[in-house]
Amino acid sequence: MDPVGPHSDTPYFLGIDLGTSGVRASIIDSSGIEIAYHAVPLPPPIHFDSRAEQPALPWWQAVHTVLVHLAEQFDLACIAALAVDGTSGTVMLIDEYNLPLGNALLYNDARAVDQAQRLATIVPASSPARSVSGGLAKLLWLLEYTPPERVAHLAHQADWITSRFTGRLGHSDVNNCLKTGFDPVQRQWPAWMNDLNLPTAMLPHVHVPGEVIAAIDHDIARQFGFLDSTVICAGTTDSHAAVLATGVQHPGEAVTSLGSTLVLKIVSDKPIFDARYGIYSQPYGKYWLVGGASNSGGAVLKEYFSDAQLQTLTEQLDPDHPTGLDYYPLLRSGERFPLADPQLAPRLAPRPDNDVTFLQAMLEGIGRIEQQGYQRLAELGAPLPTSIRTVGGGAQNPAWTRIREKMLKVPMINPPHTEAAYGAALLARKGFKCRLV
Repeated sequence: MDPVGPHSDTPYFLGIDLGTSGVRASIIDSSGIEIAYHAVPLPPPIHFDSRAEQPALPWWQAVHTVLVHLAEQFDLACIAALAVDGTSGTVMLIDEYNLPLGNALLYNDARAVDQAQRLATIVPASSPARSVSGGLAKLLWLLEYTPPERVAHLAHQADWITSRFTGRLGHSDVNNCLKTGFDPVQRQWPAWMNDLNLPTAMLPHVHVPGEVIAAIDHDIARQFGFLDSTVICAGTTDSHAAVLATGVQHPGEAVTSLGSTLVLKIVSDKPIFDARYGIYSQPYGKYWLVGGASNSGGAVLKEYFSDAQLQTLTEQLDPDHPTGLDYYPLLRSGERFPLADPQLAPRLAPRPDNDVTFLQAMLEGIGRIEQQGYQRLAELGAPLPTSIRTVGGGAQNPAWTRIREKMLKVPMINPPHTEAAYGAALLARKGFKCRLV
């Protein structure tokens, strides 16, 4: 099949989404229509006790495979700009030749307990960098186990792939750097980081997502068929890219992710940080994206029902007739948002004999947590939702949507796009347009 070759004067934009399970890429035109899409899997991460890591070289190999497949469908010489997103909190160290110094520590790696305890005495309580799973604790751990003379730069997952396209080291974006300590309000690495005695040269220059970093490296352009004029824009985290894909723009527009956990994000005209509830904010154009995550969600459902059972039972739900059961579905004790209670026990009793009723009561419980979550954000200064777009596996459940709509009493919008790769392509389009202004 010959690749599609649109008019050379028409700009097209490429977004690349890196996860732990695969790499996905989306090409859009200037009006946002998706022209091509491809995805390839990655080898599974390495898990051991609290550790979760992955070699970085397969990321680039997967990107290479994706681009080869896209080039069979589309003339990559028509790509005007590209941007990359990656998992938040995934970090690695690289040398001066841009080679990884060991495996990357993934977003859910929790080995840096001692380092997080040290940070608790230095990092402000409002900062998301205090977390054991944050990039800063992992950076301190990596520095303890890597010869210092070999270390040139810290890199997040999206940073490293971006640097492969530009040939330039030491560039990142605000959202990937939040959990590594960057101050998104002052737009700088904060003074308290001096107490960590980090080599400042290893910290990246931080860009606004979508900002042009550089033109594509000549050798990379020649390898894949890009033009030398293709620009590489600063990326973002995968969750932020997925929100961009939904099209939310104005304060009050919210996105609920109904995946293994329940994640709420809402556009706000001011940032909100509250470590008690794990709430932090990311720049979102001229606004802010404020969010929090509950320990409840789809993982609790799968503890009790198989995928086949969920599909069968869902068809029998009756959203217009509530069960009257007051559940708080959790896998184990402990909740941070919308309640801050590490001892909060799961509440899933009494269990009815009828599995349909049991499932509906669990869905109602998660819906109430969503309702309480948006109320909590509003108490802290965010707007109440004016509409909610839903992403994740639960978005495909119309009965659950109806249950939530009755509780939250706002329009539930089904967005045409929810893929992070599409959101990254929108960032590339934004960067290219800003460059022309």
